[in-house]
Amino acid sequence: MYKIYNSLMIIPALLLTGCMGTSSQGGNSASGFAILPSTVISNDWQTLDTAGYKGKRDDISFATPTHGWYGTGKGDLYATTDGGTSWSKVASRPGTFIRALGFLDEKTGFIGNVGTDYYPGVTDETPLYRTNDGGKSWAPVDLGGKTIKGVCAIDILQTERIYQGELRPLTVIHAAGRVGGPTGILRSVDGGQTWSVIDMAQHAGMILDVKFFDENTGLVFASTSRSGDNEGLILRTEDGGENWREVYKSGRTGELIWKASFPDRLNGFATVQNYDPERAQQLIVKTSDGGKSWQELPLTVNAKARQFGIGFADKNHGWVGTMAGGFYTSDGGKSFKPVPIARAANKFRIVPTEQGADIYAIGTEVQKLNLGK
Repeated sequence: MYKIYNSLMIIPALLLTGCMGTSSQGGNSASGFAILPSTVISNDWQTLDTAGYKGKRDDISFATPTHGWYGTGKGDLYATTDGGTSWSKVASRPGTFIRALGFLDEKTGFIGNVGTDYYPGVTDETPLYRTNDGGKSWAPVDLGGKTIKGVCAIDILQTERIYQGELRPLTVIHAAGRVGGPTGILRSVDGGQTWSVIDMAQHAGMILDVKFFDENTGLVFASTSRSGDNEGLILRTEDGGENWREVYKSGRTGELIWKASFPDRLNGFATVQNYDPERAQQLIVKTSDGGKSWQELPLTVNAKARQFGIGFADKNHGWVGTMAGGFYTSDGGKSFKPVPIARAANKFRIVPTEQGADIYAIGTEVQKLNLGK
């Protein structure tokens, strides 16, 4: 029922969380396994050899332990077939800002563009592309005449549905955005063959991340408005996005909920991005009931440590990226310590391997931490 590799116990998640799908937010699955280190994680992060880029890269996605992709704000898409040891540019689309990635397999994936009227030089108005050849060519997703302004996050859920007495596989995809607004969600319940558009303007000013646990139950991580009085906001739906209710609001202006991480269906964490230069206390938020309620936890006292990405391997062990570098917890967010993660790590990906897991962080650098060898 389980295997042990070098003090890491890898247990199928279904044994721990009940019947649930695996959700990737980009092809790889943090919830496919629970990673339970019985020794202290070394945090020996390796900086990968990638093309130089001014600023931060926003997303990285792995379909297998060896096949992965990352994008840039200049429209360049890079791929690896050896677990990040080497990268090659597979496509370039100037005027596109690659903000989010999600791959179903080694060939099929989705590329989210942040859209126009926010970042200088972005001229591409197409929010979402599909590739069927590993990223070499992109086709705009057919949204049936409707659209959203841009995409900041992609969530891919591999689950099952009972249909005519049979249990059949089901791939649910959500692409949501955006920073600066306006807000909307693209939704597919057939692996990206057909799409619906959910207008979120009445619910949130910005959407930065999205997470679904099943076909109907999900969360968006957002802010209340597009102006300087915005507060951090988390919304929850139980009917596939038709209705939303507020489950967290920060009560402080100048804040966003930037990125989230769920190692299993019940336990989740999200970063509270703070734009008040006088507020040194940085916070994260945590849920233990699948996002129905949230509590604030202190990260660090440092006004320069504006938060970006977050990634948890299990309910205890996780990492946070900030403008002041990275932080690590081994006790579920009760305490954090600095670790050598490059500035502005915007996204963490947990990629299960036969030996344990690879943790990727992408920001001003692309980095990798191996657990299990």
